[in-house]
Amino acid sequence: MKKITILGAGGWGTALALVLLRSRAPHQACLWARRPEMAEALRNSRVNTDYLPGFELPRELEITSDLRAALDGAAIVLSVVPSEHVRAIYTHALPCLRPEMALVSATKGLGAPVPVRISQLICEVTAARFPARVAVLSGPSFAREVARGDPTAVVVASEDAALAAQIQEEFGGPTFRLYTNTDVAGVELGGAVKNVIAIAAGVCAGMGLGHNSMAALVTRGLAEMTRLAVALGGRRETLGGLAGLGDLVLTCTGALSRNRSVGVALGEGRKLAEIQSGMRMVAEGVRTTAATLELARRHGLEMPITEQMHAVLYQGRAPREAIRELMERRQKTE
Repeated sequence: MKKITILGAGGWGTALALVLLRSRAPHQACLWARRPEMAEALRNSRVNTDYLPGFELPRELEITSDLRAALDGAAIVLSVVPSEHVRAIYTHALPCLRPEMALVSATKGLGAPVPVRISQLICEVTAARFPARVAVLSGPSFAREVARGDPTAVVVASEDAALAAQIQEEFGGPTFRLYTNTDVAGVELGGAVKNVIAIAAGVCAGMGLGHNSMAALVTRGLAEMTRLAVALGGRRETLGGLAGLGDLVLTCTGALSRNRSVGVALGEGRKLAEIQSGMRMVAEGVRTTAATLELARRHGLEMPITEQMHAVLYQGRAPREAIRELMERRQKTE
């Protein structure tokens, strides 16, 4: 029985722990929480009250804040931590990692201060000891619906097709379906940049704009995501699949989307600092907006929605002014 360790006890990490315990393959699952007090609370209550209330954590799920103990004997390490913490956590974990481990990232963001994909960041850290076996997991998947057992389809991508197939086999279950892909860049960039577009979608909703505006935003947002992914080595068809269009539609329209919720509040006239101060969970799109714009500038790409969201988030531009700027751009062919 393989041991799978989940790094990160937020809502998504907790939901994936439940997925693993329901999968067709039997597992020993371990959930690692960064804060000792949180690990203790989870062990005692068997409910993640802070991030995923309403779902009982089975007794067979090991819960710890001891990183060495969590990684000891693990065959697969699934990291589900905010992008800003990935480098520090993998650096701390490095002495406990082994070359034969499969390292799977389910973080939908970009690394900092240099904007890199999360799988690239993991490989940078582990290169000090060994070349990592890395895969990424992405696609349209709200944690609460996954935990509830709603049928969900996602993508696992790796340049090593055999590794992707292994993760597909290990994680698959009656309500969790995985498709494999070798386009790691396309899958990761789709999962990250869709959060930027979701903030814009929330702005439209917060301003009371209708379906015309939303349809235009999603369509042109997909064009931006695709443009960037292709420039960075991804495949256009990947962005038309689950990790691109599928995740984009979900995050732009679903009430459970944290990034959309940030945009709604912005569209209603609230300031970013005030919005973030009231949030328990991370909205990756806020940080990803700056990283995406930096990547676009490095590659000479036009990403007007991202540019306007950056102005709203970081420069205080009024949402209505941002929309006016988008609508008054020079007209083009599609």
